[in-house]
Amino acid sequence: MSSNLPEPQAAGIEIFGAAPNANATAGAGAVAVAGVSANVASQEGARALEYLQALGLGDVIEVQDEQADGSALTRLRLRPAIAAEWTPGFDTTGLRAVLDRHFPADAGRNLEREIVVAMLVAPVAFRYPSHDELAAAVRIKRDIVQAAYKTELAFDTEEAERPADYWTYAEETGFTVLPGKSLIDALRKASQPEDSGKLYSFSCYRATEYVTLLGIAQELERSNPALLAQLQRRWESRAIMSGLFHDVFLREYGSMEAPLPPKYYVPGDRLWFRNPDERSADAEGFEGSWVFYLGSGLFNNFWKHEQPFTLTTKCVEIYHWRDGVYVDAAGKTRLDESIVEAKVRVSLADPAEVERILRLMVRLREPRGVYVDGGCIDTTRECVRWVCPGTADLVIPAQ
Repeated sequence: MSSNLPEPQAAGIEIFGAAPNANATAGAGAVAVAGVSANVASQEGARALEYLQALGLGDVIEVQDEQADGSALTRLRLRPAIAAEWTPGFDTTGLRAVLDRHFPADAGRNLEREIVVAMLVAPVAFRYPSHDELAAAVRIKRDIVQAAYKTELAFDTEEAERPADYWTYAEETGFTVLPGKSLIDALRKASQPEDSGKLYSFSCYRATEYVTLLGIAQELERSNPALLAQLQRRWESRAIMSGLFHDVFLREYGSMEAPLPPKYYVPGDRLWFRNPDERSADAEGFEGSWVFYLGSGLFNNFWKHEQPFTLTTKCVEIYHWRDGVYVDAAGKTRLDESIVEAKVRVSLADPAEVERILRLMVRLREPRGVYVDGGCIDTTRECVRWVCPGTADLVIPAQ
């Protein structure tokens, strides 16, 4: 159904200028510290504005001093006319091409610009207690993108392995880093074949944890060595995985009630594509696909890192999972990926078929357990919590 209502304006980036060691509380999409002075918020907002100006974005943003949740804040966002031109309907998949045209002489920083501009047009606020936290968030997203480009693994939902010279395994602790071995080096060696010369077995979900953790650890090495030391000690004794990993390290934004636009993505953020076909979703590892948005309209490919997905190729692949499903002799639902690959090749050669599949797939997903007429697009995305000294809300749990 069409609507004559105006498109909602971007919420963008909010800097609320928390004092050091403020009692920051994590939330999904909006975090506030009560009683922050307008002066502190303004100072931190001015630092953020300087950063945006250094990126050449000063002429395309608007700055507003506001009050929210009893706190002063500075809001930074793309001017509405520019947002409508660069990211129509909150579609960020074509943003890199726009930036490449606007900044041809400084294209080396366009990944950084793409991250920042995608945040400036966010339909929900990215809130930071200081400019330092904003800058750290951008660096983490950049490092995650760079690591995701290099990550390639052997897909396996039942077995897992890691480089024996860096990792050890126990059922009660998971894969832990050997004492004295750098967590950063261990993560690279486990996930990047250019470092190890070998592909190690992972599920896509665990792979996203390693890439995320690497991005966090690299930033902590720069800005918060004390927290990195805590992280290192924890991983030498017990891994943080699955639901606990999400709770400790990530902030989720968007919701089923207030979904993000289907084509809104920030480079470096983690996301899920759901398999909307009930039968093939019963095959372990094919309930959906966890990936990172790389920018430039691309999503990483953990199994063939030099062949990242576009939104089109990812949707077509997931659509054809239904064609590869079978039940093995033990009665277990499995997928024949060679059949899927053949079907994908045929469909991609037929523009009308691609259009038909996209009409079905580029829809918001339904709730878990519901398979009626939803697509594969999730309603939320995930990004890393604050990490800087004095304002970090990333807390490493006790052993």
